Amino acid sequence: MLRNEETRSSRQFLSGNEAAAEGVRLCRPQVIAAYPITPQTTLTEKLSQVVADGAFPCKYLLVESEHSAMAGVMGAAMMGSRVFTATSSQGLLYMCEMLSYASGSRFPIVLANANRGTATPWSIFGDHRDSVAMRDSGWIQFYVESGQEALDTIIQAYRIAEHPEVSTPVMVNIDGFTLTHTYDPVSVPDQETVDAFLPPLKTTNRLSLENPKNLCFNIGPDFHMESRYQEQKAFRSAEKVIAQADGEFTALFGRQHHGMVERYRCEDAEYVLAVMGSVAGTTRVVVDKLRAEGKKVGLIKVRCLRPFPSAFFAASGGSCKALGVLDRNISFGYEGALYTETKAALYRPGATVRTLGFIAGLGGRDISKADLELMYEKLENLAAGKPEEEHQYIGLRWS
Repeated sequence: MLRNEETRSSRQFLSGNEAAAEGVRLCRPQVIAAYPITPQTTLTEKLSQVVADGAFPCKYLLVESEHSAMAGVMGAAMMGSRVFTATSSQGLLYMCEMLSYASGSRFPIVLANANRGTATPWSIFGDHRDSVAMRDSGWIQFYVESGQEALDTIIQAYRIAEHPEVSTPVMVNIDGFTLTHTYDPVSVPDQETVDAFLPPLKTTNRLSLENPKNLCFNIGPDFHMESRYQEQKAFRSAEKVIAQADGEFTALFGRQHHGMVERYRCEDAEYVLAVMGSVAGTTRVVVDKLRAEGKKVGLIKVRCLRPFPSAFFAASGGSCKALGVLDRNISFGYEGALYTETKAALYRPGATVRTLGFIAGLGGRDISKADLELMYEKLENLAAGKPEEEHQYIGLRWS
């Protein structure tokens, strides 16, 4: 283990799951509840060991299902506790009912989801169909590129979720196996620095004998729409809070994750590819290679699916000749969900950028550098007026 006194952090060799667990530990949750499911299991095992060792005061709830895990942390949040849970794939779908209870009640729960394909056909390997299916559940959604970003985003997630203008649960998505079980050097900050960034939770959205209130209640037609409008306003506030949290995190920890969306070598780019999750790392390598060959290509890494960075795409949509969107999901009967969202954000009178949707990497299929180079080639063809089908399936072995 290497120690950096200047940044007060230790350099450790961790898997993505272990890095996320370190992030959770540093945030000092008072209650953790989780049910093991591949490829999330090592994350919750790590946390159970940390709690058992007495590293910090925390109640670890042994539950019988993912539904119960979310119910458990929701009950603890209702009493004003900082809480955490984790899941994956079918487990996230099993939580579905409780996700909307938690978000509608405005509890600042943080959940780590190890992205994995959903059944059937059964798969334990990674894609984004689980979390994308839950994008309308009222949870802020982050997608991370590395173990380091997983640790850092967990810490930021509590700061964002607990902000009084947001008070909304946050889901941090970590690509199954590609990140959860891959080891990399990770800078783990010390407790004092994290405490300076994330003070103890203070909330009025809790049960109290001194200030009685009704939580998780029924609302009839007279006020139901207003309640949903308040949730929507919280997501609009979250856009500002996410940027602020990342800026303050950068100042304190020396690492920047660019808020909701990151641009890489896009200043003069003619062909740009938008991606989410771990594939962003491979795409950076491809962008650098193609740039060295004289091609003006760029990368947009979408960190936040909710709230969606629509203003970013609306403002930058005309700055390139062709924009591709890579999805690791299918919204059956239409196209990839990120592609749909991006096109909607781009649309405005006079918009000229051409778009192309790519679907790849389903069920853990590798997305190779050759695949990404092919996508940039297709974008170049599109900009040159050569015919390309709007929806491209990359890496199909049969159809």
